[in-house]
Amino acid sequence: MATAELASERESDYLSQLTMAATRYANRTERREKNRSVLETRGPLYADAPERVEKRLARLGADWAMARAIERTPTEPASSAGSTLRLPPEAFTSEVLGLERLIGRNNLTPVAFLEEGVQVSRSVGRITISGPGGGHGTGFMVSPSLLLTNNHVLRSAEEASRSKVAFAFQDGIDGSPLVPAVFPLEPLRFFVTDRALDYSLVAVAPRGVQGEALSSFGRLALSEAEGKVVVGEFVNIIQHPRGEPKQIALRENQIVDVLERFLHYESDTREGSSGSPVFNDQWEVVALHHSAVPKTDAEGRPLSIDGTVWRPEMGEQQLAWRANEGVRISRVLRALHETSLSGAAAGLRDEVFTTGLAPSPVEGAPAMPSANGRPTRAGTDGAQARAQEQTHVADRPTQLTVPLRITLDFDTPSSSRAALLTPPSAPAPTPEAAPQPLPGGRPDVVSAVEKDVDAALLNHRLAQERPYYDRTADIAARDAYYASIGTVDGDALRRALTALLTDTHEPQPRYKPMRLVYPWVDLHKDGRLRSIYSGRDFSAEELIRADAAVAEARLARVQEFLLQESAAGPAEFEAEFDALEASMPFNCEHVVPQSWFAKKEPMRGDLHHLFACEVGCNSFRGNFPYFDFPDFDEVVRDACGMRESVGFEPQEGKGSVARATLYFLLRYPGQVGDAAREFPEDRLPVLLRWHESEAVTEYELHRNAAIAEIQGNRNPLIDHPEWAYEIDFTGVWP
Repeated sequence: MATAELASERESDYLSQLTMAATRYANRTERREKNRSVLETRGPLYADAPERVEKRLARLGADWAMARAIERTPTEPASSAGSTLRLPPEAFTSEVLGLERLIGRNNLTPVAFLEEGVQVSRSVGRITISGPGGGHGTGFMVSPSLLLTNNHVLRSAEEASRSKVAFAFQDGIDGSPLVPAVFPLEPLRFFVTDRALDYSLVAVAPRGVQGEALSSFGRLALSEAEGKVVVGEFVNIIQHPRGEPKQIALRENQIVDVLERFLHYESDTREGSSGSPVFNDQWEVVALHHSAVPKTDAEGRPLSIDGTVWRPEMGEQQLAWRANEGVRISRVLRALHETSLSGAAAGLRDEVFTTGLAPSPVEGAPAMPSANGRPTRAGTDGAQARAQEQTHVADRPTQLTVPLRITLDFDTPSSSRAALLTPPSAPAPTPEAAPQPLPGGRPDVVSAVEKDVDAALLNHRLAQERPYYDRTADIAARDAYYASIGTVDGDALRRALTALLTDTHEPQPRYKPMRLVYPWVDLHKDGRLRSIYSGRDFSAEELIRADAAVAEARLARVQEFLLQESAAGPAEFEAEFDALEASMPFNCEHVVPQSWFAKKEPMRGDLHHLFACEVGCNSFRGNFPYFDFPDFDEVVRDACGMRESVGFEPQEGKGSVARATLYFLLRYPGQVGDAAREFPEDRLPVLLRWHESEAVTEYELHRNAAIAEIQGNRNPLIDHPEWAYEIDFTGVWP
């Protein structure tokens, strides 16, 4: 089958999954709203069916005397939807409060929770499908030989035969990429798939391409028992979103509904997360993540974030979603039980149902932390065997770093703020032993980046010896620059300025903010940098070194990709690099998003629309067009500004970003507004209002003069603010 046909078939399958998930979600609206109401007023012990709550309490180890003290409300029959359990006041002992903590009423969690999460994450890997219709997904080991993922990730044995799984595709504690262990899939040995439940189970080669043992990555024990989660609890998802390094959506992901075969939960998952394990707080697998639940129109068609009907070619990042959906793991196991297999395949299938048994003790193995924090050893008493069923089972003790994405909302002294400038995929400090940073080629990467850092710091030191802004010299330069414009206005003025900006744009520097933006161009008069959206200040050295760390990590990932994916073509390489840039951004904002001009030069490196901006605000804005919210000053919003589906309004810098955007429209007519969600012509008044409300500052005059020295052209809206209302901008849109 041709590549285009395979890609189209994959898109059709995915669209079908989205539509079915949306239908299931819509059909449960009344039940879900009742669940939410009960959760808000009474809590998670009351939101689910009573028999499910009782099983959950029993599985968590509730004291049976307390369980017997739970009474049903006599006015509501037990058969009604939702729990009718009633806890008398005297039953609220420390044990009950402990159960409330365990199922989501308190965010205080033992440190052992993170330690156990590190262990289970080791069995989660990134799937790469090569060739026609290829892409990325997530999968996890569920037996010594078998990997579980979605049917829409691996639809057939043929597709699985040209696929691989990479474990330890993540960063180490120092932010350096680890060497992933890559294993081919072996569908001829075992492959079972179910389109209705959207799962595929496939054998993995016992040895990796570099000789690594698959057994060293362990497996996740699966249980058919009910009582692993109830409505109102929070789940955790370990994933490779968009094929990026391993990440985790931690705890703030609430179960809002339990269906016969599916769970609905609110979570921060992205494309490529298909096939991820969904865990409860005891790190038991409760579901196989398989689909977002999109917003839909009256005809049931998925909608994009700008309200139009979504099409596969827009990319999954453009979907407007309501929640996420996972397949209940007990239903996957039930279906697997019912699958007719024989011989070696039946034996491999049976291993999925026996991995919960305690393995033989490893001689000299250290005690491993249990869910309650007490040490256990494999192969002891029944209570410890139950703890073993709930935890990760490995052939030998291992350690792993999980990159946790943590947001800090308090003020941080500038001396320690560099730690907050690392990319979102950077890991939290945890013990690390076995995996090591990339070997061969890495010194060259470090050397190249160090040269950039040295040059940037030298430029910064030299800049500090210069006058910040020489007004007299700049006025003379400005007058000479516009001498040829004459007394024109309207479209004639626009055309004259576009020609001038284009002809004088020499040289055309490539995008490298650590060398060109931070050392001099974007400095304020006090010698520091300020985020264009939040106003937070940083030293130039902070951002230079932070971006250097990102550049080094990106280059190392590219080297690794070329080594592991030697057959990859230009399209696959471009997709991989785009994913790297998205997961590891610089502390620099393009006020005209790069996606609007396909990251092409000279637009990408044009300094007039590049500003210092910490990665949190950079990611928060995304590629949303600017918008003026009527209630901006009255609502609670992010420190970076306010973002809704219609657009983004920054907290700071509105005048500066307006003038930078207007410059871009003049310099690159026809580049913006020709696709959905790019800056439309009817938003022009937003820019003009911001331009008028915030006068040109000395900081902008300095920037304009500094940029003119580097790339030759100037920003007319800074030099002649009055021209904003004389220029006919309508010709800049396609």
